[in-house]
Amino acid sequence: MMTSQSAAGAGSDRIVGHFIGGEVITDDRRPLPVFNPATGETRCYVAMASSATVENAISSARQAFPAWRNTPPSRRARILFRYKTLLEEHADEIAALITGEHGKVLPDSMGEFLRGVEIVDYACGAPEFLKGEFSKNAGPDIDCWSEFQPLGVVAGITPFNFPAMVPMWMYPMAIACGNTFVLKPSEKDPSVPLLLARLFTEAGLPDGVFNVVNGDREAVDTLLADPRIEAISFVGSTAIAEHIYRTGTKNGKRVQALGGAKNHAVVMPDADIDHAVDALMGAAYGSCGERCMAISVAVCVGEETADAVVGKLAGSLKNLKVGAGTDAGNDMGPLVTGAHLKRVSAYVDLGVEEGAELVVDGRGLSVAGHEDGFFLGACLFDRVEPSMQICREEIFGPVLCVVRVDSLEQAMAIIDAHEYGNGACIFTRDGEAARFFTDNIRIGMVGVNVPLPVPVASHSFGGWKRSLFGDLYAYGPDSVRFYTHRKTITQRWPSDGVREGARFSFPS
Repeated sequence: MMTSQSAAGAGSDRIVGHFIGGEVITDDRRPLPVFNPATGETRCYVAMASSATVENAISSARQAFPAWRNTPPSRRARILFRYKTLLEEHADEIAALITGEHGKVLPDSMGEFLRGVEIVDYACGAPEFLKGEFSKNAGPDIDCWSEFQPLGVVAGITPFNFPAMVPMWMYPMAIACGNTFVLKPSEKDPSVPLLLARLFTEAGLPDGVFNVVNGDREAVDTLLADPRIEAISFVGSTAIAEHIYRTGTKNGKRVQALGGAKNHAVVMPDADIDHAVDALMGAAYGSCGERCMAISVAVCVGEETADAVVGKLAGSLKNLKVGAGTDAGNDMGPLVTGAHLKRVSAYVDLGVEEGAELVVDGRGLSVAGHEDGFFLGACLFDRVEPSMQICREEIFGPVLCVVRVDSLEQAMAIIDAHEYGNGACIFTRDGEAARFFTDNIRIGMVGVNVPLPVPVASHSFGGWKRSLFGDLYAYGPDSVRFYTHRKTITQRWPSDGVREGARFSFPS
């Protein structure tokens, strides 16, 4: 049964539905609980879309496409400017929703939101980045030009760890380019994407241009199979990214699928160790490690470097404040679900079994007043070998591994041998070492004394190797290429009475 509902409402009996054709719709099939990670309690339920519901969203987007395609980029930009203003007016509400369903601390939620708004800001430049190229008299009385034309209906499938930012990596640029959009966000924290869609409509976006369907594999498979979907953007685990890429391209779709990561930080003997440790604290344990750009392996060059880094990290972790994301002063909140807590804890158990030295053990943490929350304290392993599972696999939790090596070349060999190539950084005062590292490391995003080298909105985000399936990165200039077809037109208007005969040689 499908019914229209208000998006407002609170309490554990609330059902988060879908946003289709400018309306919030509830598909009552298979509602799943959405938890407050800090308490373990059910906040609300989210409706799992049937194939028919997803097809309804695609139909709405398809119906809206012709008019939106022909809307001048300047008008699209004016709507985006109004949307940016509305987003900023609702910043506190959006950040609170992120914290309530994901668990990250409020400043982190606000930071995520603001990085997403940067993409909206960039998308407001549609009249500029959609300009083509023109060559007058490319040949005798022949003009040649190129233009960017939208694909049609495109879709995005996004993860739980950034319920605001990652969707905003996709739909603002796709819509600015003249496409219509269907978003399938994570079912673990679904309220923010629905609010983002409502605010876009309030900004003046025509009904059907932006649609949101909550769901699971049934919804994803429908998007992958429907021939009306021209392109799909995905962010998530590598296994699913590869499935999305292979299935989508097999069905004739353009696909960019961003997968997993195991990001390394190299700490050189000449580094500012205090700065490196502060950076590692935030990069490894911020957002409880649930970031695709989190630093999960610190590769220390030299025994003295490693001893200093591990000692200072252990000392700093004693002062790390873990608790509910809504409580001021906390540094780290809970993991997103009880199932994910068990998964990450199992990796810590595995690291001990593999023989790594568990310097700081965050298992069994109980937060007063939140005893049923999904909390895991920060964990720190030393003397980790690259062959260990905790060093090879993405844990996606507050677990940092320290690997000891003798040289920068050895550190780089470990990083280059890894199947993922998302992000890496180096801490050093040596410009020669930094230049050698940035020039030769086989990684898509590299930082020098910057632990989370996430590109700004005017650049593009993406990794190498099995961290990205597809040829184009997310947001920035690559998103224009991904969400448009380039068309080149060559035109000639012969003068009256002038007619050339047939020419059988290739034109030059």
